Amino acid sequence: MSKTGMYELISKNKRESWLLVFGMIIFVGVIAYVFGLWFGGKQQGQQYAIMFASMGLIFAAIGAMISYFTGTKVIMAVSRAKKTDPNSEKQLHNIVEELCIASALPKPDIYIIEDSAPNAFACGRNPEHSAIAITRGLMAKLNRNELQGVIAHELSHVQNFDILFGTMVSVLVGTIVIMCDLSLRMSLFGGRRRRSSKDSSGQAGAIIAIIAIALMILAPLFVKIIQLAVSRKREFLADSTGAKMTRNPDALASALLKIADDPDPLEAANRGTQHLYIVSPLKGKAHAVKQSLFSTHPPISERVKRLREMT
Repeated sequence: MSKTGMYELISKNKRESWLLVFGMIIFVGVIAYVFGLWFGGKQQGQQYAIMFASMGLIFAAIGAMISYFTGTKVIMAVSRAKKTDPNSEKQLHNIVEELCIASALPKPDIYIIEDSAPNAFACGRNPEHSAIAITRGLMAKLNRNELQGVIAHELSHVQNFDILFGTMVSVLVGTIVIMCDLSLRMSLFGGRRRRSSKDSSGQAGAIIAIIAIALMILAPLFVKIIQLAVSRKREFLADSTGAKMTRNPDALASALLKIADDPDPLEAANRGTQHLYIVSPLKGKAHAVKQSLFSTHPPISERVKRLREMT
């Protein structure tokens, strides 16, 4: 990829990241407004709607700001990752330093997850404030070239500014899911304001109720679809950029196959962080059934095919 093409990609990813984050914040406000109309009823619907929307926007904006400045620390803590220094993991630090020099990137903070499952991810808000996490299993089960390919992939996410989107969306998606879940629980367990029979039978009230219930059910699915569509595209780009960084596409292809075929589940991973990893860390038959439709990662076979076509 040429320098011009790389700069265009970075600019595009920055724009897309901020547009999607802004769109999700507005989406939170819209959902909260509809819930307010429903909970407030005919008499106080507008009042409740404005109050709910204001609270939703403030909550989402605060969540975005917190994730922007402290998202890395939160994600690393949730993932049980511990920061390392060059003296404790010399080979790992050497590989990262070599690739950073080759790609003109500042060296990120390096974390280790003490888990036998091979995997890795990157997070942060920009190359100057970035971090990568490597599992102990990745270091044990991959050779040096494969490990270099995985790290190059993660550094590509840093270089392409994918980490900003991934870090902030983790928090915003969680905000929308929690808000919808709380509203659903309130409606089921009597939290919704009692309405008069006249209000309940009104056509406008019935329409608002239908919209509110539909949003409760569909909003988490909607944001998930947006998240996985963008994440899949960026995984392909990071594979391509990482392979060009090492000039060894086969090494990354081999690493992807080893990680995908490893039977060990990554205990520290969850649905909120799984999209950050180079390969989905969630294992099991139930998860495998959902992979084709709801995975944030492209199929491994397609990724390997594209990498091998680069040789």
